[in-house]
Amino acid sequence: MGSDDDRVDRPPNGSWIEPSPPRLGSRILMTWLELTIVGITGGLLGATVGGPPGFVIYLATTLLTVGIVFHNVNELVKAWLRASQSGSAIE
Repeated sequence: MGSDDDRVDRPPNGSWIEPSPPRLGSRILMTWLELTIVGITGGLLGATVGGPPGFVIYLATTLLTVGIVFHNVNELVKAWLRASQSGSAIE
């Protein structure tokens, strides 16, 4: 069938590519953009609806913003761990 080398994931040119270090600036910019879009949309929608449903929309917007921050911090930590395991950690 195939040799053991067929089971190893290698790039087509045979060289190994190390993961790049985390890009803190782009992650901060992306987080800011996501929070701005969610905040403005949730605020406008909550103010438009008003009353108890508007309050629920405000609460959902707050929950979503916390989720965005947690997601982006998690992605940064995963990138730092990958970079440190490959030996190219930023210290």
